[in-house]
Amino acid sequence: MNRARLLGLRTFHAIAEQGTLRAAAGVLGVQASAVSQQLKQFEDHIGTALFVRNTRSVVLTDAGQKLLAQTHHVLSEADAAIEAVRSDAGELSGSLRITLPFRAWEVVLAPRLAEFRDQYPEIELDLSIDENLVDIAKGGFHAGIRLGDFLEDQMIAKAISEPMSGAYVASPAYLEQHGTPREPLDLLKHNCIRYRQRSSGDFAPWEFLDNGELKTVQVAGHLVLNDLRSVIDAAQRGLGIGWSLKAGVEQELRSGHLLQVLASFTPDRPRFFLYFNRELQKLSRLRAFIDFFKHAQGQK
Repeated sequence: MNRARLLGLRTFHAIAEQGTLRAAAGVLGVQASAVSQQLKQFEDHIGTALFVRNTRSVVLTDAGQKLLAQTHHVLSEADAAIEAVRSDAGELSGSLRITLPFRAWEVVLAPRLAEFRDQYPEIELDLSIDENLVDIAKGGFHAGIRLGDFLEDQMIAKAISEPMSGAYVASPAYLEQHGTPREPLDLLKHNCIRYRQRSSGDFAPWEFLDNGELKTVQVAGHLVLNDLRSVIDAAQRGLGIGWSLKAGVEQELRSGHLLQVLASFTPDRPRFFLYFNRELQKLSRLRAFIDFFKHAQGQK
């Protein structure tokens, strides 16, 4: 049903229910002259009169009575559907579908998920772990989580973590055999485990700070992977030097299975952001998720 027909039908029902054009105007929140014009346009479109008018009231014609009987359920069902959606949008319950990379799960969500569940027991988190830059609208997601330099355009983004420290790491056995790089250009002599970004197909850059300036080293190696967890597994197996968010390899560093190299040259990465379409900014369960993790990071 197009907009003009729906407007005409609502006007028709308001007049039939209220008994006068003036009373219908009050219900609809418009001038009586606007109601009269909308009714005339609707009757012209149908091709027949729907009311017999006099100075004090309006009376349904046979055509009007037939239309009222056959369309009453249409507006009732439409109003019920609208109210159901409004209620759903305001409820702190229901499913919240989010796409995110594994490291966001590991270092941002997982440590506080039990607390979130206790605070919002009726919200079901439906999480899809994916390194790709996912089109959240096409994928049917309410939101996505990515580092700040990998966000979709035209989205609202809210920071849910502090800037993340990066770490270049290798196994003790690898460093014992091949030596420890002392400056970024030393990596040109090493076997570097590169990560190919799934969405773009490009290699993730190996970036370093040089007197406060960010520079990239074009490293090489015998192994390319498209999963950062596999990069770290390969590094632990002595296959080369790899990169990770430091928070994702804290346990391996503490246990000595991995050693960090070039720490003084390694820049921080941006925060993790939750991003979503502007149309969903009033969805209560999404707002609850944002506020919970935003406040956990001490942000305003």
